[in-house]
Amino acid sequence: MSLTPGPRSVERALAVLDVVADAERPVGAKALARELGCALSTVYHLTGPLLARGYLVRTAEGYAPGPRVPALHRSHQRHHGLGAGTGELLGRLRRATGAEAYHTAYRDGLITVVDTTAPVTDAGHPFAPGPEPRAHATAHGKALLAELPRPLRRRYLAEHGMARLTERTITSAERFEAEVDRVRGQGFAVSVGEADLAYTCLAVALPGPGDGRDGRGDGRGRSRGDGIVHALSVSLPTAEFGRRQGEIRAALIRAVPDFPILPEF
Repeated sequence: MSLTPGPRSVERALAVLDVVADAERPVGAKALARELGCALSTVYHLTGPLLARGYLVRTAEGYAPGPRVPALHRSHQRHHGLGAGTGELLGRLRRATGAEAYHTAYRDGLITVVDTTAPVTDAGHPFAPGPEPRAHATAHGKALLAELPRPLRRRYLAEHGMARLTERTITSAERFEAEVDRVRGQGFAVSVGEADLAYTCLAVALPGPGDGRDGRGDGRGRSRGDGIVHALSVSLPTAEFGRRQGEIRAALIRAVPDFPILPEF
């Protein structure tokens, strides 16, 4: 496993949590050591505090997420102004379209997939909850970045890069600006196989407090400075997109007014 720069013990402890969270079953200490590329004694050293604080539990099969994890999820929902209603609305959109639905957000220079209807066990699905490193190639990334002032958007792209993920990925900042103009003009964003050739996604930005419901989907962009921007999106197999794009887009636009206005703080 490749670790991001930072204090080594902290990075490895977080890597332990990632491995356990992503696994379908409890993970044994030896398997953790292999995954992290460290000694078995290091695994025991790292998991000790995580067990003590309730982030992990040890079962007969290995390590599993502990009782502290649901509290983190509740805190996450509280800080993002989320509740049962947002999950219900995503589920309703999923049933209406047959496509997986997502809530994503931009905050403090980062884009995150906040919630999704895609099963957590679907390892092949390209848009999992957590940081989104491929915003330039996704519809939700385009929709969120289109809401920002140009200097802030250019800074985001410079800091996060524009990696070529498929032959359809936009890798030029100038071309991306043209794409942003298109998003604003049509009131929604589309990515046809740009992040993953097998998937196409569509997205619309959601208003923050004071934007007004009648401003949704108007494509004018609200240039919200460095605050929080939210988006609603769906993804479906690219093979289905051609024959269903009008239907999917209409269902997405219809769902937007029902989504609660989320806070900017």
